[in-house]
Amino acid sequence: MLLKELSSLASPLSQGQVDKLKQLTAELSAVQLAWVGGYLSATAQLGASTGSVESTPEQTITILYGSQTGNGRGVASELAEKALAQGYAVNLVSMADYKVRQLKQETLLLAVVSTHGEGEAPDDAIELHKFLASKRAPSLENLHYSVLALGDSSYEFFCQTGKDFEQRLAALGAKSIVPLTECDVDYEAAASTWQQNVLEAVKPLISAASASVVSISSVTSATSSAFTKQKPYSAELLVSQKLTGRDSDRDVRHVEIDLGESGLSYQVGDALGVWFTNSADLVNEIIEQLSLDGATQVTLGDETLSLSQALTEKRELTQLYPGLVQNWAQLSGDEALLALSEDREQTRQFVLNHQLADLVAQYPVDITAFQLVELLRPITPRLYSIASSQSEVESEVHLTVALVEDQRNGTSRFGGASQFLATADEGAEVKVYVEPNNHFRLPENPETPVIMIGPGTGVAPFRAFMQERAVQGATGESWLFFGNPHFEQDFLYQTEWQQYLNDGSLTRLDSAFSRDQAHKIYVQHRITERGEALWQWLENGAHLYICGDAERMAKDVHQALLEVVKQFGGKDDEQAAAYLEALRSDKRYQKDVY
Repeated sequence: MLLKELSSLASPLSQGQVDKLKQLTAELSAVQLAWVGGYLSATAQLGASTGSVESTPEQTITILYGSQTGNGRGVASELAEKALAQGYAVNLVSMADYKVRQLKQETLLLAVVSTHGEGEAPDDAIELHKFLASKRAPSLENLHYSVLALGDSSYEFFCQTGKDFEQRLAALGAKSIVPLTECDVDYEAAASTWQQNVLEAVKPLISAASASVVSISSVTSATSSAFTKQKPYSAELLVSQKLTGRDSDRDVRHVEIDLGESGLSYQVGDALGVWFTNSADLVNEIIEQLSLDGATQVTLGDETLSLSQALTEKRELTQLYPGLVQNWAQLSGDEALLALSEDREQTRQFVLNHQLADLVAQYPVDITAFQLVELLRPITPRLYSIASSQSEVESEVHLTVALVEDQRNGTSRFGGASQFLATADEGAEVKVYVEPNNHFRLPENPETPVIMIGPGTGVAPFRAFMQERAVQGATGESWLFFGNPHFEQDFLYQTEWQQYLNDGSLTRLDSAFSRDQAHKIYVQHRITERGEALWQWLENGAHLYICGDAERMAKDVHQALLEVVKQFGGKDDEQAAAYLEALRSDKRYQKDVY
């Protein structure tokens, strides 16, 4: 019998217990379900043999993950699978769900954590990160641990959160069993080695404790039917329609993808991972500039393919990384590039503003096909905030995609995934997977008011929010702040917002079109202007959401919110910051920024 069909009439459970069971299992991943299944099975066996469910706690490996884009969760889940297969008792938990007071009871802790933004902890690791740095953190002399840090060397504070965890755990007296492992964007090999090393390192610790290990069935079968980053679904692209006007200086697309019979499901607030291929023109340009032959055979792992195919399907061409710039400088012998590559900040700026084709054109090198593919990172999928509710569009998923385009020396350079989606023909194959985002969710009570701040393509998840609330028949008020350069050219989904206003689903809409007047107006200015009303909404329990650019917009909006709280809440700087922090802790202030 399927759980969704379960009722109190067909089980020994009360209807209240059935409802709780359904609610719990709906929130669990496949790994967590497998763990719960094994735990309940073991508990039942103990109860049957002893007449009691009470027993001595097993020696358990606690695996914690703090993940912003899902990579950390994936590595932790793989580690849990491997530990389970070796017969260990495993407690796999998101740092967001971990009770920090439990830390002093732990004896074996394996942590996987990414770094977000400018050296910041990801959303689900914020509380634990703060707790470890606080005076409340306990002595951890009985704890053995290891940390895997995920990061991107293109950013200044590479793997900073992992370094923070390592430093604090050691300072609190915990003993490292495997040194801190720092992983770059191409993390798979290093993560796999770390997994192997830590599972070897825990063996004597568990043996010494003489723990009887609860045997939990492998989660492989539970996850084999799911589509993931490693095993994406080949979907069909239905629509790639331009939303901006013909005179707009940007190309923003509404993209619709058919999930068919995949069974893929998503919640509003989730992201869609999109695998892409590089454009043929870009691949040919690079091959010709380097005087290479696209038909040359190269080997990547266990696979042999042509250089052209490798650059099209397997290697990152539109995003540089510091190591590549440094290696290229050595190959070219160019003094200016060598000097730049030795300066961290100059390298970072170069990486952010150039692509491989620029490097090839400006700094000629003599390189073989094999050397080239070895220098380049593997292609990584791009994550896009989902712009639809499955309750409304069923087996489809919608995205709002801005074509990334820059002019350099008279040549257009495009973003890899955005160009792929913007130029793909109807019916094209798109490999996708769903990346859950449990830190960007509508309030459980549909009567709760929501404030949505989403300039540009940041409006995407709020389209999904409104579709979902319309289907729910939500009675809570809703308020959207939207901004873009021009009203006539860049008002994304204007007709839909107007319909929601007309039928009452959307209560308020404040727009900021920055270049329609002499002085620029952005969403943060509208927030300040509407400060008194916004403060009242917050005081009435509204949930606040921000989506879009992390570098400038999110910071400016946060500052505007602080000013609103200070002015209309009568608070000083410290109190205003504490107020917004309390909203964040209560999950009433959520961000999806990139």
